[in-house]
Amino acid sequence: MRAVRYHETGGPEVLRYEEVPDPQPGPVDVVVDVVSAALNRLDVVHRNGWFAMPGFTLPHIAGMDVAGVVSEVGAEVDGVAVGERVVVDPSLAGVDDRSELGGRGDLYGELGIIGATVDGGYAERCLVPASHVYPVPHALSLDAAAVFPTCYLTAAHALFTVGGLQAGETVLIHAAGSGVSVAAIQLAVDAGATVLATAGTDEKCERAVVLGATGAMNNRTGDVAAWARELTDGVGVEMVFDHVGTALFGPSLFALGIGGRLVNCGNSSGDEAVIPSLGYVFHSGIRILGSDPYRPEEFGPVWHTYSTGDFDPVIDSMFDLADAAAAQAKMMASDFFGKILLKP
Repeated sequence: MRAVRYHETGGPEVLRYEEVPDPQPGPVDVVVDVVSAALNRLDVVHRNGWFAMPGFTLPHIAGMDVAGVVSEVGAEVDGVAVGERVVVDPSLAGVDDRSELGGRGDLYGELGIIGATVDGGYAERCLVPASHVYPVPHALSLDAAAVFPTCYLTAAHALFTVGGLQAGETVLIHAAGSGVSVAAIQLAVDAGATVLATAGTDEKCERAVVLGATGAMNNRTGDVAAWARELTDGVGVEMVFDHVGTALFGPSLFALGIGGRLVNCGNSSGDEAVIPSLGYVFHSGIRILGSDPYRPEEFGPVWHTYSTGDFDPVIDSMFDLADAAAAQAKMMASDFFGKILLKP
């Protein structure tokens, strides 16, 4: 099969569109013919060598978000058929030891992830445990399915499992043009929360409002905390959904009201953050919560909500698989809103 693979870390030039061996399923695995694969920032972080997850090895095929058609099933697979349209849960938590991808389920250690620590969707075919594929309704395109896994599970786990977001609360969501924030905006609105959003351009702010945000502001030109308090009549928001990190950490804390929660699930602007006032944090009962990996049992319910609901997949653009370097360059330039897809 053809795949985009890299054998050493570096710039886009290390990506090779080349022939690689077809994946071979174990007794409880399936092979998925990839129809669509979505990009994530970790694809580039790994490629550049900025960071490596435990278990990451070279050569590597990236691509955590995969949707396609089952083309082969292992001898002991039950309940998944050749020809079935599926979306893939990329986390390898809860995988049967008989799988070729078993033994990588340590949530707080060497957690395996398809496309992050083992080969993923930048390819014509992808190996997946049969337990980790979910049927895609015929009313939903496989492109719309590929948008779902990483972003929607990250957002849902952070908002609800970790953050405990409730109907009637107000949540401030940063980086509204990113895939995970597009998911978070829609999930929060669907749950009955009020969303305030920030983004780096006025155009992205406008699109966030279309998605359901009550208000949006350019976080590069305005005072985020003052704006959030103005829109909440001085009270502040109950939650901040943050995967930006360094750049907006201080304003995020001051945007929170009494007992507010800052839920962090990323560090796209840097890994160090300054708390500008410990006094404000302890006096106001502010909680800073790290959003850990989602559990296998969370995927199905969130997928049901998405696949049967009125969600906009928000696909920014599509690239041929051979043009993966150009797709990654677009993502790293922040020249997108929603998800960028690769098409084998």
